[in-house]
Amino acid sequence: MLSDKIVDKYKSMANAIRALSIDAIEKANSGHPGLPLGFADVATVLFAKYLKFDPTFPNWEDRDRFILSAGHGSMLLYSLAYLLGYKDCKIEDIKNFRQLGSKTAGHPEFGLLKIIETTTGPLGQGLANAVGMAIAEKKLNVKFGKNLVNHKTWVVTGDGCLMEGISHEAISLAGHLKLNNLVVLFDDNGVSIDGSTSLTCSDNHQKRFEACNWSTLKIDGHDYNQISKALEFAINCDKPTMISCKTIIGYGSPNKSGLSSVHGSPLGKEEARLTKAKLLWNHGAFKIPTSIKNEWKQISNRGKSKRILWQKKLNSSNKKKEFLSHFSKSKFVRTKKTDNFLINILNQTQSEATRKSSQKTLEFILSKKNNFLGGSADLTGSNLTMTSFSKTNGSNCNYLFYGVREHLMAAAMNGISLHGGYIPYGGTFLIFSDYCKNAIRLSAMMKRQVIYVFTHDSIGLGEDGPTHQPIEQLASLRTIPNLNVLRPCDAIETFECWEIAINNQNTPSALILSRQNLPLVRKDFKKNKCKQGAYFLKRSVEYDLTILASGSEVFLAIQVYGNLKSIGIKANIVSFPSMEIFENQSSSYKEKILGNKPRIVIEAACSFGWHKFLNPIDTVFGIDSFGESGKSEDVFSHFGFHKEKICNNIRKTYFK
Repeated sequence: MLSDKIVDKYKSMANAIRALSIDAIEKANSGHPGLPLGFADVATVLFAKYLKFDPTFPNWEDRDRFILSAGHGSMLLYSLAYLLGYKDCKIEDIKNFRQLGSKTAGHPEFGLLKIIETTTGPLGQGLANAVGMAIAEKKLNVKFGKNLVNHKTWVVTGDGCLMEGISHEAISLAGHLKLNNLVVLFDDNGVSIDGSTSLTCSDNHQKRFEACNWSTLKIDGHDYNQISKALEFAINCDKPTMISCKTIIGYGSPNKSGLSSVHGSPLGKEEARLTKAKLLWNHGAFKIPTSIKNEWKQISNRGKSKRILWQKKLNSSNKKKEFLSHFSKSKFVRTKKTDNFLINILNQTQSEATRKSSQKTLEFILSKKNNFLGGSADLTGSNLTMTSFSKTNGSNCNYLFYGVREHLMAAAMNGISLHGGYIPYGGTFLIFSDYCKNAIRLSAMMKRQVIYVFTHDSIGLGEDGPTHQPIEQLASLRTIPNLNVLRPCDAIETFECWEIAINNQNTPSALILSRQNLPLVRKDFKKNKCKQGAYFLKRSVEYDLTILASGSEVFLAIQVYGNLKSIGIKANIVSFPSMEIFENQSSSYKEKILGNKPRIVIEAACSFGWHKFLNPIDTVFGIDSFGESGKSEDVFSHFGFHKEKICNNIRKTYFK
């Protein structure tokens, strides 16, 4: 039992969170006061007694991770950052809540403040990120031992997070993997934007988690003794734990607590005054008494002592060098072995699916680097993401079977990347990238090195038909800022695209790979030409047109080139593996590649996006309808992807 003195202290500390949240939201005239007011008690006990962290060294590898999946309650996190003394969060930042250029954005954004472990906003993503973090911790714990890696991931979810479908994928895999280092703190206030959650939800969340092999507890989220006992239980539990914290949304507000109106709107000047009065908070706006500040400071000092003790353990460990290497970001450097590998490709490869080329490249890369953590969403044998270095036995493997959980896989990879220690990559079919879209967008927003392996990239997958044939997915991925979409045409380009993905450490990558075999069109490898985004495969000083193509259509472009040449039409051929990288080249380089003659695009996908490189007289041979079921070669021919059909069209259009 906590003493009355401790309880009173915690109440004052929690009310400091509430007061700062009220003041910031009122000043901004925008925000979500409900969660910060309702969850302040649980957060106070967690940080005061159980969370392992050090504001003076916020990126400490063995710190606990605290994730606010219900990101709309961001003022809870910002108030904690200020009270705990994080150097990058000043009172001016609290006052500038939700203002343009502020570090205290409407929802937590990774990189703005050190206390923020991940960008949250789309509900459920933070929960799935937390699963990835817990996976990374487990694997590092086995590899380096509990003296160096032994921490928890705590994630605050709301009703919305648990309504989102991604939540089931997250809790299912976490329970299956027995991630007892993961604790979900459910802010069970029974209110969503539309009103009571009874309007839309009658789930028994405890039974739901228990069915997925979790331990669960239900507590009064305003009873400090119940909170403390529950957190103590979670720390020592041998399963992942969900604590349902029954709270009152907008706690303390005389006229709005428990109502949906307090979820996403400021209290209002008079209600803010009444709320502070009810909480017995008699201090001016943005004013925290020194005595309460000191209580929060003592918590931070205890965390610093724990971190210093850990640092001594690391310094005396014979695994220190390997441990730090796991967390470092090193570039891929070509060596003589790299040349030999690429020479073998030239000597041994005649025709090969780029998904297979990807597997061979991975085999080579993983023989040199051991901090990759791969996986697939139940398509390992199709994505070919497993290699002989993907140890699948025991808890220290570096491969994950995500199951049919594409949503979770993509978001968990963000969590793995954010945790540190591993570079995550994971595979599924390109058509299912739509399931991953939210997480891919967040990868790009957070500038995380996450590698998405998308195979079966076109109508070339054949008989599975239009439900599985991606048409608009390439264009959709290409619209995401800070995402490199890489569609190689053969084994050499596939290696180059992997090299780009490994060396671009602040940019996620999407590798777009074929199911069907593709001929080897590149005979040189000394220079990574894909790093230019687009380059000449065949070039003449005097030419009549330029053909631009990516992936499997590059070889078709070469065939078209041959047919045109036989009738006296000269063409340049450009392999175009990445629009994003090409757009970052100099204007002179882009002008040289595109030329001033008619431009012809050949790509078995939606034409959207190509027109920024084209003039009104130019032509795109694409697919702006859904696919068809049939053999690969028949489907390609049906949609006009045949050398003679394309040649005839070009001749009739430009050389009458």
